[in-house]
Amino acid sequence: MIKSIFLLVTLVGTGLWIYSAQNTNISSGFKYSIENIPNISVDDVVSKINNKENILILDVRTKGEYTGSLGHIENSILIPVQELGSRISEMKPYNEKEIIVVCRSGNRSRTGTMILMNAGYRAINMLGGMKAWNKNKN
Repeated sequence: MIKSIFLLVTLVGTGLWIYSAQNTNISSGFKYSIENIPNISVDDVVSKINNKENILILDVRTKGEYTGSLGHIENSILIPVQELGSRISEMKPYNEKEIIVVCRSGNRSRTGTMILMNAGYRAINMLGGMKAWNKNKN
């Protein structure tokens, strides 16, 4: 019962946080909003990896998801989207790279991409997230 309540509170809180982030717009001081961020397909990400392009894969899921059943992309780094704003300074070493942002299905990564772009990074959202990545492997 306690686990169910915790899960419900976590889901509602995350939903409210994502909703507020998605409704952030230029009038609140940000240049980019959820509606105008770039996207990339899994096939194009695979091509960039195979061509050894100067990219970084940033996974914005939780640690449990990163190590869970969907796995993660090799050499990706993990910063959960809820922590990305407060940990943005950790991205400085990757300033010259294109940052491909990944989550489970592509929703949180849109928010992560927006946060990075508003901080001046070249970021792009991977459509479909790890669900699409794993489907591509089959």
